[in-house]
Amino acid sequence: MKRLFRLIVLVTAIALLLSACELVKQTDTVEYEKSGLTVYFIDVGQADAALVISDGFTMLIDGGNAASSDLIYTFLKDRDITHLDYIVATHSDEDHVGGLAGALNFATAGIALCPVTEYDTRAFRNFVKYLDEQGVQITVPSHGDRFNLGSAEVTIVSPVKQYRDSNNMSIVMKLTYGNISFLFTGDAERNAELDILEAGYDISATVLKVGHHGSDTSTVYPFLREIMPQFAVISCKSGNSYGHPHESTLSRLRDADVTVYRTDMQGTITCVSDGEVISFYVERNADAVTNPSQPSISVDEEYYIGNAKSLKFHRPSCSGLPSEQNRVILESREAAVNGGYDPCGTCKP
Repeated sequence: MKRLFRLIVLVTAIALLLSACELVKQTDTVEYEKSGLTVYFIDVGQADAALVISDGFTMLIDGGNAASSDLIYTFLKDRDITHLDYIVATHSDEDHVGGLAGALNFATAGIALCPVTEYDTRAFRNFVKYLDEQGVQITVPSHGDRFNLGSAEVTIVSPVKQYRDSNNMSIVMKLTYGNISFLFTGDAERNAELDILEAGYDISATVLKVGHHGSDTSTVYPFLREIMPQFAVISCKSGNSYGHPHESTLSRLRDADVTVYRTDMQGTITCVSDGEVISFYVERNADAVTNPSQPSISVDEEYYIGNAKSLKFHRPSCSGLPSEQNRVILESREAAVNGGYDPCGTCKP
């Protein structure tokens, strides 16, 4: 009997291990361990924030809008994280740098990374102010730079060059922990993505933090094909005025057979890994359909066609329909308007 019992335990353990990479649990909080890797994609609305804890070492990547300062402060306090080994502002936009002031009001910072040292906004000035109070200067990393966070290795792969657009100036970094890896992309768009490819970096990753909240200007096919992620996380707010995440981006992720998690639908998303197996936990809606296929519409039904690029919507008979890759099926005029689309001036839907 003892031998049979041990065999049952062994078979059960193997089955759990094989299925763990697809594990999704719904929970209010996930306690991180002092060993292993935990990544929190914090629900900061139409913004970005991620906390990485690797063997007890910490890195905060972005902090959401200034309005999220209290949330970030509380998030760190609840986990008793009083020191951040790295604090990263991927770029200067307020929806990434704004809440970092809250982090710096609770925790000390070791190294601060940002692609610029000056930017004329109140949010960025506050970031610099609280760093100054701790005697920390911004370090501007170069692509190709590497550093360790516990057992994890982090490689900076962008910005490859100087861009006028702050989104393309985003710090893009790959974090590797054992056989598990993450690609954090900030708001990098098509030009930056193609330059990363041309530079020849290995950007293959288990988990992709989707660029620019799922905008159609990011996660282009060549870039996605090089990453080949199993999982993707999109940080955005439900009903946002930008239409994020765009159907064209979701379609590309569907084509690549990527499992998608979304903060607008599932709240804070947590990944836990030992370097071999990765588990996902969501704050709510564990069974949410995060990347549905476009609804099929009968020709007898009233529907409209949106343009994912111009955010105009048309009657199906309009002479100015967008190209196939930019078309979004909208089930009603109300759905079009609520989705942030404006009526075409030609067909006047």
